[in-house]
Amino acid sequence: MSLKSFLAKIFYSIKTFWTGLEPELKVAVGIGVLVTQNLKNFVFSPGMDVLAAIIPNGIGTEIEEILRRSLPGLLVHLQLVDATLGLTDPNEIVAAGVKTLQSLHVDVKDPFFHNISILVAQLAADGKLTWSDGVYLLEYYYQNEFKAAA
Repeated sequence: MSLKSFLAKIFYSIKTFWTGLEPELKVAVGIGVLVTQNLKNFVFSPGMDVLAAIIPNGIGTEIEEILRRSLPGLLVHLQLVDATLGLTDPNEIVAAGVKTLQSLHVDVKDPFFHNISILVAQLAADGKLTWSDGVYLLEYYYQNEFKAAA
């Protein structure tokens, strides 16, 4: 079996899995990608209200509240910066994380952003999305839904 046909079978399996996925999990995956894309945009052009710039509009008050409450802690747990130690203001924590993301080598940024996407999607899915499912679902969504719509 050639590598191309092997990858085509994997892609077909993921697409089939995506098609049968619960709508709320599809939304959570989309939110993970959108928050991370907003974070990427912010990293390359910082503004004033970090959390407002990163969290997309129209995702629902409950999910927005979860993200506002959890995203700073998520960035601290990724150990992006020692500068977050002792910080309590969520905007300051996220701003410190963004500053570190800006300074990362280009080869390291994409894996960090991918991990952040998965973790945000897990938050938005309220624990119904496993890490392993998130890895390939977010990549599938980003490559086939998000980029196609852009």
